[in-house]
Amino acid sequence: MIRTQDLRYQYAGADAALQFPDVDVAQGAVLLLSGPSGCGKSTWLALVAGLVAPTAGTVEVADQSLHALKSVAADAWRARAIGFLPQKLHLSAALTVQQNLAMAQWAAGQPEDATAIHTALQALGVAELAGRKPAQLSGGQAQRVALARAVLLQPRVLLADEPTASLDDEAAADAVALLLATARTHGATLVIATHDARVAALIPTGPDGQIGFQPLHLLRQPLLKQEQVA
Repeated sequence: MIRTQDLRYQYAGADAALQFPDVDVAQGAVLLLSGPSGCGKSTWLALVAGLVAPTAGTVEVADQSLHALKSVAADAWRARAIGFLPQKLHLSAALTVQQNLAMAQWAAGQPEDATAIHTALQALGVAELAGRKPAQLSGGQAQRVALARAVLLQPRVLLADEPTASLDDEAAADAVALLLATARTHGATLVIATHDARVAALIPTGPDGQIGFQPLHLLRQPLLKQEQVA
C-alpha cells in the first residue's frame, strides 16, 4: 500500500515546491503515474522509495511511515519492501546475471541464495541466462533479468520507471503485461511511472485479478520565478 498526504518537495535553489495530489493505493493494486517530462514523476518515486525526505507532508508505504525511518533503517527497509525497475536497468557489465541478482541479496544484508535466484529467473523465463553477462542479453532479456532482481526479495511495492520507453507497440504491451503478472504473483503494489500514452490502454480496468487500478496524472509545475514569468 501507498498513502500520501499534503506531499511536497522543494529542490535547493527552487522558488517553489513540487506539490503532489494525495493518494491511497491498496496493497496489490496498480497506480499509473503519468505526466510529461519534468512534472515530478521521478521525484515522487524517490519520495515513495524513501530515497529523499519530503519538504512537507506524510508518506506511508507498506504500512511503514517513512518519517519515522532513520538513514540506516531506511536502507534496510527499502531493500526488503521496495523493488525498483529503473529506466536504465543498471545491470553491472562485469558481473553475470546470477551475480547481479546476488548483489540485491548482499545489499539487504543477506547471504547469496542461489535457489531463490534461480526461482526468480525461472519465473520470468530467463533461468538459462544465469551465467551470461549483460552484454550478451537482448533488450527484452535484460529487462526480464532486471525485473527478476526487483522482485527477488519479494517486495511489497514494485516501482517501474518508464518501462516502455523506446519500445515498439508489441514490446510495450509485453512489458506492461509482464509487470502486471509479476506484481499479481507476488501480491505487490505496482506503480508504473510513464509519459507514454499507450500504457493506460494496456492496463485492464475490469476484474482481471488485480485488486484495483487508479491513475495519478501530474502536471509540470513552475519551480523558478523565470519559469513562472515564461
